[in-house]
Amino acid sequence: MRFGDKILKYQEQIFQDMARLIAIPSVRGEAEDGKPFGKYPAEALDCILKIAEKLGLPVKNVGNYAGHAEYGDGEEIAAVLTHVDVVPAGDGWETDPFTMVKQGGAYYGRGVADDKGAAVVSLYCLKVLQEENVQTKRRIRTIFGAGEETGSDDLERYFEKEPMPVMGFTPDSEYGVCNREKGILRMNFSAPNDSTVLREFTAGTVVNAVPAGAFADLACTKEEVERLRQAMASAEGRFTIEETEEGAHLSSAGTASHAMQPEEGFNAASHLIALLFQVFSEDQMGTLMCFLRRHIGTELDGASLGLKQQDGESGPLTLNLGLVHAGASLCTASIDIRYPVTADGEKIIAAIQSKAREEDVFSEEGGHMKPLFLPANSPFITLLQNAYAEFMGKPANLYATGGGTYARELKGRGVAFGPFFPDEPDRRLHNTGEHIDIDRFMLHAQICLEAMYHMAVD
Repeated sequence: MRFGDKILKYQEQIFQDMARLIAIPSVRGEAEDGKPFGKYPAEALDCILKIAEKLGLPVKNVGNYAGHAEYGDGEEIAAVLTHVDVVPAGDGWETDPFTMVKQGGAYYGRGVADDKGAAVVSLYCLKVLQEENVQTKRRIRTIFGAGEETGSDDLERYFEKEPMPVMGFTPDSEYGVCNREKGILRMNFSAPNDSTVLREFTAGTVVNAVPAGAFADLACTKEEVERLRQAMASAEGRFTIEETEEGAHLSSAGTASHAMQPEEGFNAASHLIALLFQVFSEDQMGTLMCFLRRHIGTELDGASLGLKQQDGESGPLTLNLGLVHAGASLCTASIDIRYPVTADGEKIIAAIQSKAREEDVFSEEGGHMKPLFLPANSPFITLLQNAYAEFMGKPANLYATGGGTYARELKGRGVAFGPFFPDEPDRRLHNTGEHIDIDRFMLHAQICLEAMYHMAVD
């Protein structure tokens, strides 16, 4: 019997505890005393640590930034890193996003795929090691972060208090082994709202997702409203318009997707801006909107910013316009860029800031994570490939991603590994209707346990 098979007897309990965790809407909120990411991420962290305690595992909470459960003996530590915070649910769900619902062979709910399901599985892997009284060469931890989705310092704070593992993986991506992660750069832009027509513009909830909706309130003439109607008929996108006393209220419907794969979505913000420029002049639209139209447009590759590039190791640069807002006095926007592992992030920042200065737009970094690149001949990669081969009949392949995972926090000692398989439809991540296939998910649980067993004993 493969060691990983021992997790299967806990399937019912795994899904029961997942349901408890999914019920907590652990989207980042206003910081409170002792709760840096707000009430609900702290509640979710407390919930999973209490589940661990109930399973008989020692736990520690590090300031509600992150916590861990642990099994085994030894000076060294190996780790599995997951997170219990989630992105906002968004609109368009057919079920309550914070009630885990079974439909056919799948479970639906915000966080089942990213990343609460994998967090609970990693905990039950520890339980199996404990139940089997496995003698370890090193301690093995499951570390749970509470601020991953907002690119926070959750694990940075955790590792200020706790030792760095000698090896680790995060089941927050796909199989095989992701030994290359693109650089992640967020840039923020702002300028006075000097538009004569734009009274308000709102799009996006987080910078690392393609906006599924965008809205604009306009001060314009009846003739301009009619020209908007005509432009809508042939413009790319799904728009609705309502006349108002001042002019019009425009809505744009898109399709959400993760910023690492913006081509999988449809950006409601950029296409609404494109529509507006079919009717209104640059002088009417104002400084920031002109900058966005000229240097971003509806592109996904950064070409108009002079950033288009790719490498053989990790593929092309991608760009997502994630947030846009205009109010009475100020316009702001934020972009999320995933750049190749061999590219120079500082040169990319300099190029963006140069373009912004030319347009009298203020720009600043909103976060920067440099690329991860772990050599293919690493013994730890071989360990993971072999654990995968136990169940899949062949070693896990190596691949690159535009996603940002906790693997970067391990300073060259870790990678992303699972929980999803390349042939599964990509309907998870930050999308409406987030779900997991039950059978495939339990196959992940077996591979995860096999890997954790060898991390502890080899």
